[in-house]
This record gives sequence, structure tokens and C-alpha cells, in this order.
Amino acid sequence: MVDFRPVAYVIGRILIVLAILMLAPAIIDWRAGLANGYDFLASAALTGVVGAALTLSTGNALGHGLDTRQAYLLTAGIWALVPFFGALPFWIGAPGLSLNNAYFEAVSGITTTGASVISGLAELPRGVILWRGMLNWLGGLGIAFIAMIFLPLMRIGGMQFFRTEGFDTFGKVLPRATDIAQQLLIVYLTLTVATMVVYAVLGMPAFEAVVHGLATVATGGFSSNDDSFTRYNASILYAAALFMFLASLPYIRFVQLMNGSAVPLWQDAQLRAYARWLGTAVAAVALWRIWTTNIGVELAFRESLFNLTSIMSSTGFGTASFSGWGGFMLVVAFVIGVIGACSGSSAAGLSVFRVQLVVAVLKREVRRIGNPSAVDPIRYDGRPVEEDVLNALILFVSSFILILGVMSVAITLMGVDSVSALFAVWTTLGNVGYGFGPMVERTGTFIDFPPGAIAIMTLCMILGRLGLLAILVMVLPSFWRR
Repeated sequence: MVDFRPVAYVIGRILIVLAILMLAPAIIDWRAGLANGYDFLASAALTGVVGAALTLSTGNALGHGLDTRQAYLLTAGIWALVPFFGALPFWIGAPGLSLNNAYFEAVSGITTTGASVISGLAELPRGVILWRGMLNWLGGLGIAFIAMIFLPLMRIGGMQFFRTEGFDTFGKVLPRATDIAQQLLIVYLTLTVATMVVYAVLGMPAFEAVVHGLATVATGGFSSNDDSFTRYNASILYAAALFMFLASLPYIRFVQLMNGSAVPLWQDAQLRAYARWLGTAVAAVALWRIWTTNIGVELAFRESLFNLTSIMSSTGFGTASFSGWGGFMLVVAFVIGVIGACSGSSAAGLSVFRVQLVVAVLKREVRRIGNPSAVDPIRYDGRPVEEDVLNALILFVSSFILILGVMSVAITLMGVDSVSALFAVWTTLGNVGYGFGPMVERTGTFIDFPPGAIAIMTLCMILGRLGLLAILVMVLPSFWRR
């Protein structure tokens, strides 16, 4: 029998924090003389009451650690339940979305996807714009915690490979998960403040620098403008590309760097492959644009660097002309969006680590054709990879590809054209945030998609963060009987 109390207690505490944070946009809109401030207060009150009720009713769970099943349930609860309360301001107040669309927007924020059903951001109260950025930031922080502490324990998609690294590497200096979490918070806050300051110094208005700083470090992609980064100068685009890249690196490396160990950062095989693959994609698209258009070299490089870094890091910022670059760009964007960035960060997609191991497995199987009796173990970053890790990894990748196909077909059955449907699932399952296709071109959002398609995309965002395997595990009777 599963003890739900520790899970409910943690979710209750999260809801209380969420309610307190809602006061910031409430004050902004109230001081601006907008009734929307009271809508935020109502949302905060409801969220706080539910959070307090959960916390008080499960207080006897204090001192009890989480076992594996509870870790699964807690992760699912964070991605599925918390966004409902985060959606209340969008539903109760401006922009007055339907509950389906409001939940989509909140899930997009907390999963750091960045896809939106809101058009006309300039007309919305500043509190709403700030709340979207805060959802991104909170989601990115939560993802970083889960990626470093829970996923290795839960053995999702081969992440158990990092269990030894995540804890034994810190065994002498940081023996407990709480110590890792505290230092992770310092790293996250430092990156956030640095991003905001750099944006402001380079000419971005202060409020926009705050919102974009929150979304950049979270690799979330919620912008304060409908045109995202189109209006900003070249120096801001270069700075954004740098911070998106940094935010999509394994956070464990930054924590190690804080503790005086820089060697793991420079020697990380995943990080090196990420930089190499992203650099190749940027160079290929930039050269292709120079070859096929009259665009200047610097502009081609800058726009390719910014947009492709945004896609591979699963951030979702963009420039206005990007969607019209043509077929070659779409192929490159699709591939790097599926790959994603580094495991152990707030970025999404399959992750470079998983793709590296899949390629290694494919190479091994090709070699075995010529020499079936050869002993050919897989090694990663100098460490042997156990077969159970490889099995979980292959199952995860296969599930990702299967979901991508099935959900794309499901959305087309609702009247969405095939290109828009495919990229809608690509952007939500990979938590990328970009939209391509005829149904997205009018507004750059998913506001024209039918309600059923929005619901499917919401599910894809949750699956992209939680993973299909976690969902399947929880519906098995054996999960509840243990």
C-alpha cells in the first residue's frame, strides 16, 4: 500500500509557495489600478487554502523519506496538479482563457515548453506577463531538482547511470541531497540575476529584462512580446544565445565548479557533444542562408546561432523571419529539437546523453554482424554502461518516437493540417516551444487549434517532462501492490 502523505505534504508546500508568489503580480496590477490584481489575490487565496489543507492534514508525514513509488507520484503530481493552480489567474482574470487553454498555458510554463495560446501580449496587464515568466522560472528550478535528485532514483530512460555520479561524486563534500539542492539553488539564482543584469545593460527595458531573464535560465521561452526577440539588438541576441547554452548544461557541473572542481565540466562527454552538434547545425544553416540569399555573413551567423540554440536548448525564443527560412532549416531544426540538450538540466528532448548511447548501441550491433561472438561492452565517458541502463534508454527513445507519430496522427484527425500537427507534437513533446505550419503562421501561437488538439498537446508536454515510462509504471497493478 502506497503512503500518499509524504507526496501530498510536499505538493501542499509547493502550493503554499505558489500562492505567496502570486502576490507579486497581484501587487503590480493593483498598483496599476487594474482589477486583475484582485483576480490574482483570489487565485492566491484558493491555492493557499488547498496547499495549507494538504500540508496540515499530512503533517504526520514529516520525517518520512520518499521511496521510489512516492517519487513517481510526486513527479507526476508536480507536472499535472500544480499547473492547474498556476492556471487560475489566466482563467479567472486576464486574458480570460477557457480552462482548457489556461491549463495549457500553465503547463507550458511549468514544463518550460514556451508554447502559447495567448496573442496580444502587449495588451495584457504586466502582472500576467510577469506570472508567465515566473511559471517558467519555477518550472525550470523544479526540473533541475528532479533531474539531479529524483530521476536517477526513478531509473527513467537510463538516468540511473547518473545516480552514482550525482551522489558519490559529492560523497565527501556534499553527502546529502539537501546540500546539493541548496547549492543548485545558488547556481540557479546566480545565473538568473546575471542574465537579467546583462540584458538590462545591453539595452533591454528593465521589466522585459526581468521576464526574459526568468525564461532564459529556465529554458522556458515565455516572452513579454508577441515578436519575442525580434526587436532587440545584436548584442542582446548574442547574450541570449550564451545564457540559453549555459542554462542547458548539466547543473551538477556548475555545483561541482562552485566546490572548486572545474575538471568535470571541461571533460564532460555530453557537454562536448552538445557544443559540437549545435555548432555544426549553426554553421550548416548559416552557410546555407549565405549561399541561397543575399544576407550578410554576420547576420546569417547571429540569427542562426540565436534561433538554433533556442531550439536545441528547448527554450523557444525566436526572431520574426525564422519560420520562413525554408525546408533545410526545418529539417535541421526538427532533428536538433528532438535531440535536445544535456541531461541534468532544465532542457528537454531526448537529450544528448541518450542519443550518444543509442548511436553507440547501433554501432555495436553493426560490429556484431561481422563478429557475433565478440565481447563489446558500451562505455560512456570512460565508465561502463550496464545493460539495464541501455534497455531503459532504448525503451525511452522508442516510446518518444512512438508518441510523436501517434499524437501527430491524432491531431490531424481533429482537422489540423499535417505539418502543423507534426510540429505541434514536436514542440510540445520535446518542450521546444516553437510553432511551425499554416495554423501557427497567423499569430505565432496555437490559439487557432481546436480544443481537442490543445488537450493532446497539453498531455504531450507532461509526457515530455515526466516520460511515458513513468505513466505506464503507475497504471500497472504491480506498482500499487508492492
